[in-house]
Amino acid sequence: MKALLVALLAAVLCAQQASSLFCYTCENEHSNWNCMRTYKCEDHEKYCTTTYSTAGFGKDVGQRITKKCSVDCPETNVNFGMAAYSTKCCSTSLCNFSGANSIRINYAMILLGIAGSLIYMLRVGL
Repeated sequence: MKALLVALLAAVLCAQQASSLFCYTCENEHSNWNCMRTYKCEDHEKYCTTTYSTAGFGKDVGQRITKKCSVDCPETNVNFGMAAYSTKCCSTSLCNFSGANSIRINYAMILLGIAGSLIYMLRVGL
């Protein structure tokens, strides 16, 4: 009987440890190196997320990184040319180490917008 209780206690303790998720956290940081703080997520939070946003043009491009625990997995990847926004998620402890830096300013979209504006102005001016 004692052996059964010890085995049951060990199983419960192992199950509790397995459900603990740890994520890196930060809020609107300029660099991924400022996002090395770890946090034990709540039991209902099952994902680590990294949100990476950029805005600007050329040397004036700014970036922001936010990392946190999350209940759901809101993966997004939006690129507006001069601004971009990406959220990646994962579900193992400390899996959000690197930034979600798969987004880049899309210079082709910027050039297409400039060309479209020029064509419009030429047509209106005629």
